[in-house]
Amino acid sequence: MVTEIALIEVHPGQEADFEKAVATAVPLFEAAEGCHGVRLRRSVEFPQRYRLLVEWETVEHHTVTFRGSAAFARWRELAGPFFAAPPQVEHVHDVLPG
Repeated sequence: MVTEIALIEVHPGQEADFEKAVATAVPLFEAAEGCHGVRLRRSVEFPQRYRLLVEWETVEHHTVTFRGSAAFARWRELAGPFFAAPPQVEHVHDVLPG
């Protein structure tokens, strides 16, 4: 299991609309092959900064299967207009249980 962490900065004043767009997109992630859950977290100190966390069975489920799908295109269509910069994406895995 890997976690995709996408650091997303949104345009000032568009936070509520971005959150609605992500809520609309959640079923796209949940229906994706290899997806085991999605969460959106907002920074307290920097309210225009979010972290999208998606649990994937493998990195390839994200980078190949999902990114090559119509669901990914729809996700970008919904959320992309709010991005102030391209998201920074990385994949992590647990090394200590917690």
